[in-house]
Amino acid sequence: MSHMRRFAALALALAMLLAMSGCGEVERFTRQGVAMDAAVELTAYGTDCSSALDAAERVIVALESALDPELPGSTLYSINHSVSGGVSVVGQAAEILETAETVYSMSSGALDITVYPLVKAWGMTNAQYRVPSDNEIASIRQSLGFDKVGVSRMSDTDSVLVTVPAGTELTFAALARGCAAKYAAQAMAAEGAESGLVSIGSSIQTLGLRPDGTNWLVAIQDPENTSENAAIISVGQTAVATTGGYQRYFTGSEGEIYSHIFDPDTGRPVDSDLLSATAVAADGTYADALSTALYVLGENAARRLYQNSDDFEMVLITDDGRLIVSGGLADGFEPSGDRTVEFVRR
Repeated sequence: MSHMRRFAALALALAMLLAMSGCGEVERFTRQGVAMDAAVELTAYGTDCSSALDAAERVIVALESALDPELPGSTLYSINHSVSGGVSVVGQAAEILETAETVYSMSSGALDITVYPLVKAWGMTNAQYRVPSDNEIASIRQSLGFDKVGVSRMSDTDSVLVTVPAGTELTFAALARGCAAKYAAQAMAAEGAESGLVSIGSSIQTLGLRPDGTNWLVAIQDPENTSENAAIISVGQTAVATTGGYQRYFTGSEGEIYSHIFDPDTGRPVDSDLLSATAVAADGTYADALSTALYVLGENAARRLYQNSDDFEMVLITDDGRLIVSGGLADGFEPSGDRTVEFVRR
């Protein structure tokens, strides 16, 4: 029995608000489960979308295996354990590498997928949580930096040659869910779904518009009260991804909170002035990567990144109670609490 068929009553990190009426003969088909260590919800609209949900499920399960750094034989395992000469990869893994390289560059290294040795050292991969010594962290940091990784598109092919130096290991955690949601939605469309939505944890990909022709309404979770929403945004066909230290963390012996998101400059969990960062972009892999970069950067640098770019929108929730919303989301934006709303424009 696949992960996706193990139904679970898990709260989604990014809630969905779906219209339930005015659909005529169009039916709503849903499936819930768990994959990529996250709650998954698939929603498809059409006349018979069971096969569309099956197709989306197959994509997610396949990518869960291919992008697992600890699964022998997976694409990522092969990359991390290559001895010399590099590894040729195609498809979604190649896309993730190229997107990671792009966001690493534009964010001045805030998104760095070479932090996997840190993730392991802090016990985040197996819940054996610990605080490494300063010397251990300093030693690990010597192997970090995506600029050490070679990513080369091979001419006349769709393959990418990736070379990883000894001691450096990659994690696709900051991009995998967005990538999987993107391709799952494409699979639903190929099987006849007229519109729909894929949610994997805090990564959402919409397909078309709602059956009544209106935008999707996506609720951003309140990091300080996860049973409530902080805001609702109105979007068309797009990807929405949220990153926040509140999503996964452990508490130290003296009450310190250590999140699962690492700052490559310090080798420690990010000390951000943001509670969460949400990115909205046409491409799910890109949106997922951006949300992590924005969170690591913090408010001021995230604002600058937005103003120097033209291909994404964002919602930042600051630790002093503000909602910072990019101009492209202003129409239809609805705050759900009493936070002050500030709009930033290009």
